[in-house]
Amino acid sequence: MAVPSMLLLVLILLLLLLAASGTAGAALLPPSYDAQARALTEGAMLDAVLSTEMRPPCSVFIITDDSTSTSPTNTLRQVSWCVTVVVVSDDTLFLTAFAEWSLKGRLQVWSTRFLVVTRLNLNQLQFLHTTFSMTNSMFLIIEESSGNIKCNIYIHLPYSGRNSQALQVATWTTHRGLVLTSHLLLFPDKFSRFLHRPTLQVATEVNPLNVLTDEEEASVPSGKILKFKGPAAEVVSYLSEGVNFSYLYVRPPDSSWGIKREDGTWSGMVGMVVSQEVDFAVGPFGISELRAEVVDFTEAIFIDYWRILGARGRPEVDPWGFLFPLTPVVWAAILVALLVLPAGVLFMASHFPLKTDNQNNMLPDTSSYLRVLLQQDMLQPSPGTWWERVVLVVWAMVTFVLTRSYSGNLMALLAVRNIPEPYQSLRAVLDNPSVIMIWEKDSTNMQYFKSVESGIYREIADQEQKGRLIYRTLPEFPESTDTLVRRGDHVLMEVDFGLKTLISRDFTKSGQCFFYESREEFMPLVFAMVGQKDSPVVPALSKRIRAMTEAGLFLQWMKNAEPNYTVCYHAPAKITVETPLSLNNIWGMFAVFISGHALSLIVFFLEFLITKINANLINIPLTTDDIN
Repeated sequence: MAVPSMLLLVLILLLLLLAASGTAGAALLPPSYDAQARALTEGAMLDAVLSTEMRPPCSVFIITDDSTSTSPTNTLRQVSWCVTVVVVSDDTLFLTAFAEWSLKGRLQVWSTRFLVVTRLNLNQLQFLHTTFSMTNSMFLIIEESSGNIKCNIYIHLPYSGRNSQALQVATWTTHRGLVLTSHLLLFPDKFSRFLHRPTLQVATEVNPLNVLTDEEEASVPSGKILKFKGPAAEVVSYLSEGVNFSYLYVRPPDSSWGIKREDGTWSGMVGMVVSQEVDFAVGPFGISELRAEVVDFTEAIFIDYWRILGARGRPEVDPWGFLFPLTPVVWAAILVALLVLPAGVLFMASHFPLKTDNQNNMLPDTSSYLRVLLQQDMLQPSPGTWWERVVLVVWAMVTFVLTRSYSGNLMALLAVRNIPEPYQSLRAVLDNPSVIMIWEKDSTNMQYFKSVESGIYREIADQEQKGRLIYRTLPEFPESTDTLVRRGDHVLMEVDFGLKTLISRDFTKSGQCFFYESREEFMPLVFAMVGQKDSPVVPALSKRIRAMTEAGLFLQWMKNAEPNYTVCYHAPAKITVETPLSLNNIWGMFAVFISGHALSLIVFFLEFLITKINANLINIPLTTDDIN
């Protein structure tokens, strides 16, 4: 696409002004050319180079070494769809100052294209190698030969050595115009796939997704070659093949993911990325606003939630198990029937008397329905009328089915052992003062807990002063689970996949499910890798990660990493055994028995007291028959 004529006219006018002012930028062409000819030639040259990439609406800035202010350029970059900066100078001091300013002002982002127009040779531009090899930039070097103008266009490949030769991608001459000299286009995407295979420094740490398998002594900056396996290691291997790089793992000295310290510095792997000790960090890291201020996150790898890991209790009989053979709805229906049937019978007997001459005129005994339910004998041989008998027979059939079902289910339930899993929510943990919480050391979550002023997370942070909150690094989680959590007086807080991995590995060793996950999940986290701020490596990695997650590769790697991943996921909380019952198993029945007798004694004394008071009021001597 050609540069619009108005833009070309502006370029020509700018170059005419540069020529008239006698600056270094104007002295790019030989003195034998007049000002207008030089401007037209340079305009045609820029037209050929910029027209290959420019798309409207784009902004083009021409900066020379007589510029007094460059701050508007950075402002316009932030509001422009695309920006191309043309730097015209033969002054090495100016080019050095521009490189430093553009880096601090965040002008050197991958979306900004840089074109340095100069008459300096490549050897004189080696000081710009580190900066311009990591940016979307090209050098346009103007050469004069026999009165003809020739321009060579070069790029520096990323992660290439400081003394490495720049790659020539195109030439421009007055007669032939622009000619590409390689398979690359102008302003090529150097990070989509590296032309040569550089070695990147990658920060990582032991975690459920990344297991350390070997350490070898080697002559590398870290002194050791670390080897990992697991889903995170599979991701790095996948990216290395797609982007074409080799890598060396580096572990953080404090074994943490990284938080912001009080002095403003960062710890852990995030600190290594911020200080540019590594090119990117695996993690995976929970995305947070505070971290996004100093690092760039890649495309999300997966989303997970925090849960609670606790130790499963010993199998025990529920002392209130005698209530379980019938559901609460059935118990309620029985109670309603015991109230409705006597009331209905009394109502029918009082309004529709169908008694014969040999029957008394007393109301029917409604206690028969309760006695039938409790399988007791009746006070009267039979009800007075035929419809009362029908009601009683139907009720007897219902209670027969209920009592048989109850006794059968009760026998089965007495053989069932309940496995306690008490901590199913954060509130349940906080309400038990005897349990201690284990959280990840230097995690972004704990930093968030300490920043909130109210709510349940503030309560969690306050538990540290009470000795109910301790910190461990992720590599220490397996040991803490095997010792502290297994005792039953500690619980571990971790994301769902991490807990399933700990449970799976314990099951692989023991063959039993000794731990459980809480039903409640909280604090959803989006996990990704991190890279240096404005690093073009991050978009290149994100492109591959997006394809990986859409294909379902990461989920498959997670399943393959733990063969017993789902064995304890739905472990039964009740088991069946054949052992003698003890008083500890059925004390609930005795509690009901004692409570019933205590209630009956209270009622007896109340009846005695009321009868005595009534006898005193009417001055009638109290006799045993009155009490009975």
